[in-house]
Amino acid sequence: MKKTLIVSGLVVAVAVIALIVFNRITRKEDISKLFVEAKRGKFEIVVTTTGELQAENSTEITAPDGLGSRNMRFRDIAIQDIIPEGTVVKKGDYVATLDRSDADNTLKDELDRLEVMENEYNMKMLDTTIQLGDLRDDLLNLKFNMEEAEITLEQSAYEPPTTIRQNRINLDKAERAYDQAIKNYELKYQQAIADMKDARLELNRQRTKVAEMKNLLTQFTITAPAPGMVIYKREWSGEKRRVGSSISPRDPVVATLPDLSSMISKTYVNEIDISKVTKNQKVEVSVDAFPDKNYTGSVISVANIGEQLPNTDAKVFEVIVKVDGSDPILRPSMTTGNQIITESIADAVYVPLECVHASSDSIPYVYKKNKTKQIVVLGQANENEVIVEQGLEEGEEIYLSTPEEADTYREVGEELIPVIREKARIRREEAEKANAQREKPEERGNMTPEMRERMMNMTPEERAQIMQNRQQEGGAATRSKTNSN
Repeated sequence: MKKTLIVSGLVVAVAVIALIVFNRITRKEDISKLFVEAKRGKFEIVVTTTGELQAENSTEITAPDGLGSRNMRFRDIAIQDIIPEGTVVKKGDYVATLDRSDADNTLKDELDRLEVMENEYNMKMLDTTIQLGDLRDDLLNLKFNMEEAEITLEQSAYEPPTTIRQNRINLDKAERAYDQAIKNYELKYQQAIADMKDARLELNRQRTKVAEMKNLLTQFTITAPAPGMVIYKREWSGEKRRVGSSISPRDPVVATLPDLSSMISKTYVNEIDISKVTKNQKVEVSVDAFPDKNYTGSVISVANIGEQLPNTDAKVFEVIVKVDGSDPILRPSMTTGNQIITESIADAVYVPLECVHASSDSIPYVYKKNKTKQIVVLGQANENEVIVEQGLEEGEEIYLSTPEEADTYREVGEELIPVIREKARIRREEAEKANAQREKPEERGNMTPEMRERMMNMTPEERAQIMQNRQQEGGAATRSKTNSN
């Protein structure tokens, strides 16, 4: 029993000693990891964004062109069926089917309208024929009346003068009535021709409309216009078109066939960083699907106007990055990481951002391994590191975080404080100047978009009043200056 206890005690003692030794070794290793060296070399200012791969060029698979015709009255048409995204097709292969329900109903209404118009046209022809026939009968009767009046006048040659005069008056009336009837008939005939022409044009127009609709409905089965890989069209909201999505004459694209030999990354840059981004800047591109792959590219487009993406509050600007070369593994809609190199400094001393601390009066400093608190003059920074313009040399070791007993470290570099404050003063003045220019654009001859829009919407009277007020203010200023002199 005693022997067992002695062995157990020895085992526990050995375990405790091993744990102490391990902790000391680990502590030494941890302490060694708390230090970094100030590095010298190329320093890059980078704006990092997330984007999406797209083909720079693509062929659109669209609904029939006739949807936009003025003869069509179709509402938005839904996609009834579509092949899976990523399917490789040849020219003429089946891609999608559009829902014909609303279009069939519209065609039925137009067919009914055509039938009504044809019946009306036939009735109009019949009525016109009867009407003109009646007018011709009336003309014939008036002609007979005129001939009878002429015969009566000839037979009354030996009658009393009053009888002859009356018969002549009757003949004149008959001739005038016949002449007027001929003119009326000619007018009615021309009017009938014009009415029938208009009716025939309307009828032919309706027939053409129905024929176009029938032809259009045969095109609701959509095929590929070229070989390629089918990629669904993305809506403005960011969602892709699929079964049930609607298309319209204004946006008839169902899917696209991208050219995979030339890819771009469509990304968005926050309004805070957009001033740093310009065309032709180099970009390092990574793809989430292939983390071991890295690509290069360049900025080819920077939007001038910001936008607000769905479900976000910040304003962003669209930036297009052209990926250099081509790789068959790259596909549209893959997520990319884009590191836009906005500035590159060839030679600089820099340290990690977490090494730098600041006093209550905003004086930056670092803790050096030699137990000193070194004041430093900082330059530009990127997401991970910052340039040290003065106070550190290449290779000097500094703490990554605040060391123990930091309050005992000796502060050095007080002579750099005036330099730091001068830089801060210059930055403040530049910021104030920029703010003043934004707040008072009229002093530099420009107007904000709001002011420009307000001026455009003013009436001539309002503009004249503003000019008059400015002239009065200018005159008052001149008089004040004269009096002071």
